[in-house]
Amino acid sequence: MKANGHGVELTCGVLREQGVAVTSRSYRAWKIRAAAVRTRSDAVLLDRLKALKARDVQGRQQPEILYGRRKMTAWLSRGEFAGVSKHTVDRLMRLEGMNGLVRGRKPRSSVSTGKDSARAPDLLKRNFSAPHPNHSWVTDFTYVPTWGGFVYVAFAIDLYSRAIVGWHASTVKDTLFVEVCLNMALWRRDNAGHTVQPGLIHHSDAGSQGAFNWSSQHSDHGGIRWDVPQVG
Repeated sequence: MKANGHGVELTCGVLREQGVAVTSRSYRAWKIRAAAVRTRSDAVLLDRLKALKARDVQGRQQPEILYGRRKMTAWLSRGEFAGVSKHTVDRLMRLEGMNGLVRGRKPRSSVSTGKDSARAPDLLKRNFSAPHPNHSWVTDFTYVPTWGGFVYVAFAIDLYSRAIVGWHASTVKDTLFVEVCLNMALWRRDNAGHTVQPGLIHHSDAGSQGAFNWSSQHSDHGGIRWDVPQVG
């Protein structure tokens, strides 16, 4: 503002008219006052983090920049930032949008089999309601992170009551994994006095791993009609 010919008093006056309560005395005091200790320490640490982010050796970045906040804190503590707080590192890395490398691939609970793959006809036609129990089931499986790794959980839902009639958990997603889920559902309904009658619609997505959409090998399960919607 000074370069454009505007003095401090005039500028502060305009700011006050716009609702910014600042006086020329406050501005001059701020200008000569030393920065806070936290501001200076944050600036030094940010410079170090940015230097790591920009470093490149033979086209590959240094492994330090791939650390998460916990490992980055430990790495900094072993160097010139002994005793640095993990909360400070977390705050500054979050401010800069820096994240550690996530190793391994994210589990995928469903992969499309493609347009040319044979699949059962779509019997529900997006009508997710049922006139009575055991008219139609919707099945799928997902993954749940645990301390020991990812666990896959399959489940079957009765569209009439929205009750989960069968489920199963496993560390692998294979045919047996989902078959146990369906067997449990059939067994539970039978023992609850609601035996599955011929004509039950079994609806699942068009994923390839789950084997929920297989029909010819297991079409004798209670007279179930298998239903797989179109992709998308």
